Amino acid sequence: MHDDPETQRLREDELRERNWKRWGPYLAERQWGTVREDYSHNGESWHSFTHDQARSRAYRWGEDGLLGFCDRQGRMCFALALWNEHDPILKERLFGLTGPEGNHGEDVKEAYFYLDSTPTHSYAEALYKYPQQAYPYAELVQKNAARGRAEPELELSDLGAFDGEQYFDVYVRYAKAAPEDLLIEIKIRNPSSQMARLHVLPSLWFRNTWSWGRGGEGYWRRPVISRHEAGLKAEHEALGTYFLHLDTTTFAGNVECLFTENETNNQKLWGVPNAQPYVKDAFHRYVVNGDGSAINPSQRGTKAAFRCAVEVTAQGECVLRLRLHAAATVSTLQPAFPFGDFDEIMQRRRTEADLFYASRMHPGLTRDENRVTRQAYAGLLWTKQFYFYDVQAWLDGDPAHPTPPESRKRGRNADWKHLYNRDILSMPDKWEYPWFAAWDSAFHMIPFARIDPFFAKEQLLLFLREWYMHPNGQMPAYEYGFDDVNPPVHAWASWRIYKLAVDTDGQRDRHFLAKVFQKLLLNFTWWVNRKDAHGRNLFSGGFLGLDNIGVFDRSKPLPMGGHLEQADGTAWMAFYAATMLSIALELASFEPAYEDMASKFFEHFVAIASAINHLGGSGLWDDEDGFYYDKLHAGEATFPMRVRSMVGLLPLIAVEILDESMLARLPRFRRRMQWFIDNRPLLGKLVTKANNDSGLLLLAIPSQTQLAKILSYVLDETEFLSPHGVRSLSKHHEREPYRFVHGRDSFSVKYVPGDSDTGLFGGNSNWRGPVWLPVNYLLTEALERYHKFYGNDFTIECPTGSGQRFTLVQVAEEIERRVASLFLLNEEGRRPCHGTDEHFANAWRDLVLFHEYFHAEDGRGLGASHQTGWTALAIRFIEDAARTRK
Repeated sequence: MHDDPETQRLREDELRERNWKRWGPYLAERQWGTVREDYSHNGESWHSFTHDQARSRAYRWGEDGLLGFCDRQGRMCFALALWNEHDPILKERLFGLTGPEGNHGEDVKEAYFYLDSTPTHSYAEALYKYPQQAYPYAELVQKNAARGRAEPELELSDLGAFDGEQYFDVYVRYAKAAPEDLLIEIKIRNPSSQMARLHVLPSLWFRNTWSWGRGGEGYWRRPVISRHEAGLKAEHEALGTYFLHLDTTTFAGNVECLFTENETNNQKLWGVPNAQPYVKDAFHRYVVNGDGSAINPSQRGTKAAFRCAVEVTAQGECVLRLRLHAAATVSTLQPAFPFGDFDEIMQRRRTEADLFYASRMHPGLTRDENRVTRQAYAGLLWTKQFYFYDVQAWLDGDPAHPTPPESRKRGRNADWKHLYNRDILSMPDKWEYPWFAAWDSAFHMIPFARIDPFFAKEQLLLFLREWYMHPNGQMPAYEYGFDDVNPPVHAWASWRIYKLAVDTDGQRDRHFLAKVFQKLLLNFTWWVNRKDAHGRNLFSGGFLGLDNIGVFDRSKPLPMGGHLEQADGTAWMAFYAATMLSIALELASFEPAYEDMASKFFEHFVAIASAINHLGGSGLWDDEDGFYYDKLHAGEATFPMRVRSMVGLLPLIAVEILDESMLARLPRFRRRMQWFIDNRPLLGKLVTKANNDSGLLLLAIPSQTQLAKILSYVLDETEFLSPHGVRSLSKHHEREPYRFVHGRDSFSVKYVPGDSDTGLFGGNSNWRGPVWLPVNYLLTEALERYHKFYGNDFTIECPTGSGQRFTLVQVAEEIERRVASLFLLNEEGRRPCHGTDEHFANAWRDLVLFHEYFHAEDGRGLGASHQTGWTALAIRFIEDAARTRK
């Protein structure tokens, strides 16, 4: 039982005794370029709302800012703006390339790091590195445009932006004295050898909820921020009144208070006169261009900032301190308020964060492993975001604005009019993917269950609620296409979290499990009805999250017609059925009515396993190669897609174990299962009984012989086993690319260990070789289950050809060790995930990023640089490696 202050805060928030999570790092890193802000006729969201427009144009559905905080409904926001006296624009948000601009898709071009956070965000810390010279916006766009897909992405450091240590380290720390009393410390460090000037604008503003002509939930009258004594007063009809104070005693620079409105500059963007003179880009115009007419002299508005011009000595630092609090908390404040107790509270919250994590992290971690794990949790918590999207209102347009083009009512998300999202959600990456993805979220909740099990359970339930799930049972995929298909991992995540999230009395939350199970029944039925077109228990789910792994884009009609039976789609459904069986058996242990549902999922799993192995002779199994392949049906012809990829490894994860002692408590299920085995002998053979006295039964897609064949590929370093985990495509295809010719069309798949060299499915993700943590996680977990059944008698050569024999749990441990090595200091004092950037070899060595995926040969991070969500699974790999070592 944990009884530290942060755990107490979590308990108070869960019981709704105190609203500790009302404020957090819920501000997006990018709101521009999103589908929500796209009102174009052709759905080109990157062009509809650009980074350049974001400075001057009010957002409709959210806000973004630099290392910011906001309330849980994104009504009032706090963030930084910076100017180094050389940039052409005020730095109010992170810059990056759009999808069409980047040679591998969208790509943030900044150096920022999430360093720490507690689950209630009672303490949080982040770092932004801001060049002291002009930020090379145009150069980044132009030079990346000149690069092809075979070349690496051009990064900010490649242009010398951080050479000679000529940058500012801007640290932001938040600490809560109370749920609505937020202490903010901004520390600016100058590591260069010369004094440098920086304009720091701690900014407070209201999301624009008043300009759209709508009323009701989520829309409020125009609020106001005004000057109040030495600070700011912010008044909002729903939030109430807040005050923001700035401590002017800690630095010697000048301070101004600036005010404007969070309104679009129509004159600048569209050539239409503004209704009033003070608009969103006023601070940029005032600070950078010296336009004194831009700011409101009456010192009122919906957007305000303190402008602090500071001189930072060479290798010196300066500190700004602020305090944002609700007027209602004044009576509880100490006499030393607002800054007399500031340092003491800040340090106390940091100490409490240390205490919280010390009680939850494996005691055998080294200092370096502890550092990496703590930052993984920080990234996970900092990528929570307020997400607002009412599809019906988005399709219809707003009464006070032009009607959207008719084409949008037949375009993207037009069939999701019921969807109404206005929640705090765990995002994949708040810049590259500032919108939820259903299967990403499921993986996020595994590490979340360790530190905030209530949040983990609530997130999983949310996706199954009637304002998320389609009436037909489909779960929304992501905002670029809610009707696309993510792998069905929600049941697995719910089952795992049920077992992980044990309360203080050692009890599990059966009520949560039952609620999830009922809604998942609808989703499972949708899969069966929509993705098994011929009723053969072979599924064609589409791209299924594995972006460009296939021969062609599997989310679109096949270029030669026909249909594709997918090894991964079928494996995911077997995995789904097996997990639903386990959930039903658990619930049946307390409520016998669930026994019939357990029988249903048992029989469904066996039918799928039989189809993938035997339908039409051998299903999707190729006995000659010893591998599972997709199968293309075009007219009367059938073609196995002989690509050795993660598609053919996923059948390994569909494995569950039944215990005879548990079955003895469920007589109705046991009788039905035995009848099925006796009367359906071909299917019954797929249920394996242990050869010892363990009383275990195995449900799995591969037999023991098939498992051994597939694992010989998995553990072959010339095939799947890389120095840093299991590759998503066999290295065999580097020497022998797979080619498929149909008529005049030719398609090929070649092993690519790093960035994508194809534009298939957008081109910003690559499953043709790199290491991805979520599927590595599922594979190691499955190997542990196989070991539980087969025991120490089943050994396999690892690596293939080495002569060493490992048990399956030892194989899992070896894969975990290799994945963990991505993030940990090696014998050269470098982290493979950092690649060859010399800054990370030296001063930045202990700043860890958790990328979307990783180069299969050298381990450098690729794709989205802050996709800590599912890459926070690194915590599990690191802790298991430490446990094995101990």
